[in-house]
Amino acid sequence: MPPKTKEKGVKAGSQKKKKNAGAGVEAESMHRLAVLEKELLQDHLALRRDEARRAKASENQLKQRLQGLEAELEGARSEGKAIYAEMSRQCRALQEEMETRSRRLEEEVRGLREQLEMCQKEAEAARREAEEVLGERDQTLAQLRAHVADMEAKYEEILHGSLDGLLAKLRAVKPQWDRDVLRLHARHKEQLRQFGLNPLDL
Repeated sequence: MPPKTKEKGVKAGSQKKKKNAGAGVEAESMHRLAVLEKELLQDHLALRRDEARRAKASENQLKQRLQGLEAELEGARSEGKAIYAEMSRQCRALQEEMETRSRRLEEEVRGLREQLEMCQKEAEAARREAEEVLGERDQTLAQLRAHVADMEAKYEEILHGSLDGLLAKLRAVKPQWDRDVLRLHARHKEQLRQFGLNPLDL
């Protein structure tokens, strides 16, 4: 039995030591945790400072960029106003030019219409005159054809009369010509015989 009591004492002492050791570990863990939290807080604070610095730098950059954009916008507005003014001026000039050209074209069209009407009147007058001239020409040609036909008939009548008279005269003188030809022929034969020629050999 006594050995069992000794074992109990040993066990109790070891448990006490374990409790003390556990408390020390816990205290050390708490200390380490506090140190870690402090470091984390410091890191977090450093990050916050860096973020604040970066945010401030970004804010400054954004302000500068905003100022630059405002300056560009103002320049663009000024340029837009200048462009608008120039375009308005050009538009007015173009409109005036178009109005002037339109008036000139209207005058030209009016003049061309007047010329067209005049040309149409002159063409109508020329057509009527040509019709009259052609009518007179046709009438004159008809008269000339009738006159020529009448003259041809008269000339034919005169020609026939002259030929008939000439034929009558030829019939009247033919017997005398025949007799003269026979006498002339006989005389030539006699002359040939006198020269010793036979008329039949010739």
